[in-house]
Amino acid sequence: MDNKTFGDILEARTRKFASAVIRFSMQLPYTPEAVVIRRQLTKSGTSIGANYREANRARSRADFKSRIKICESEASETQYWLEVVIETGWSSRDKIREIFNECKELLALFASIGKSVR
Repeated sequence: MDNKTFGDILEARTRKFASAVIRFSMQLPYTPEAVVIRRQLTKSGTSIGANYREANRARSRADFKSRIKICESEASETQYWLEVVIETGWSSRDKIREIFNECKELLALFASIGKSVR
């Protein structure tokens, strides 16, 4: 698979993930605490794809790497908020297994891409 095809697939995958995060966050309770977590989760989960799109339109290798590192950071933050949701009892690991696993995979992908760019 060439870089263009891979990039297109990953861009679609991150967009699908953003939609899944939005749908999931809408299911969280409407307590003041959950509203804060909902906002953080939604921001970080949707930021992954937005920054990846920008990375694909980078002006330089350094710009690309910087954006990829942001994607990695946002994926890590999203994973953190999902863990908080599980630990608070607002959802179970079984209930969010698919979104959690996709987040882990995206984090691994962006970490790998970031290490490969020199």
